[in-house]
Amino acid sequence: MSTLDSLGRPLRDLRISVTDRCNMRCRYCMPREAFGPGHAFMARAELLSFEEIARVSEALAAQGVSKLRLTGGEPLLRGGLERLVEMLASIEGIEDLALTTNGLLLAARARSLAAAGLSRVTVSLDSLDEATLREMSDTPVAPARILAGIDAAGAAGLAPVKVNMVVRRGVNDRSVLEMAEHFRGRSETLRFIEYMDVGSTNGWRMQEVVPGEEILATIASRWPLERLPVARAGDVATRYRYLDGAGEIGLIGSVSEPFCGGCTRARLSADGRLFTCLFARSGHDLRALLRSGAPDAEIEARLRGIWSARSDRYSAERSAATSDRADGAPAKVEMSYIGG
Repeated sequence: MSTLDSLGRPLRDLRISVTDRCNMRCRYCMPREAFGPGHAFMARAELLSFEEIARVSEALAAQGVSKLRLTGGEPLLRGGLERLVEMLASIEGIEDLALTTNGLLLAARARSLAAAGLSRVTVSLDSLDEATLREMSDTPVAPARILAGIDAAGAAGLAPVKVNMVVRRGVNDRSVLEMAEHFRGRSETLRFIEYMDVGSTNGWRMQEVVPGEEILATIASRWPLERLPVARAGDVATRYRYLDGAGEIGLIGSVSEPFCGGCTRARLSADGRLFTCLFARSGHDLRALLRSGAPDAEIEARLRGIWSARSDRYSAERSAATSDRADGAPAKVEMSYIGG
């Protein structure tokens, strides 16, 4: 039976960050100014072991979690990730085991990840234009390399592959139609994400948000669309299908249309802190508990207590505000620390 939070929301999804490191420096997530050569990443001893991650996951599966997603940083930078996949895939009650990646290392790992028990992958790709992608990622990467990873994932059976595009006004909004055209008629689902004020280092401004309705109108002006019903409770993307049968797209609009009321996600950082919101300012230390020799019952009780006290609804509260985030507001956890 699922544990409910203070607003009656069940706990069904756990996003697991396995590393705080990344081989890209996307400006909306891990800007180079804050994560440059002098940045101190976590030491190996600080990271949860695979056994510790599996123990938390098993405890949460007993409380209703059925979906796990591996994130980072870039999760494929964590050595031996296939072994963790095998461990998590064997947990009773886990029905879906996914991974979010920037795709740079995916082509070489897709088959081994699928063989280990991974169900699906989501790949981040913000433009097909190399110059625009470089501006978004602050990394000299060719879109073709990421596309090769997407193809390899599909061939390995990690389907349906989802492709996430964060849209930022004045940077890559001109790439919306090109991305839509490329993925029309293919097996992947392209999802457009509003630029969010995650963390405190990305310089977020409301003026740079392209609302989902504007993105939708841009695409629909060329290829008519029809809204689809919600596939699963807790899903954050609004789905639309092309009327000509060329597949579907998704819109994730946590800025213009908050979905806090249906949020069923918890997030586990690489060093063992549990966060109950993507926009949280602090997490709950589980690593110390895990390494203290605490029995399973104590860990399960701790997790139940954290979720049952949860009242987070940041996006809805932000949406009710009339201005951008105030200067001097308390720092929020960085997205690269707990995954998107």
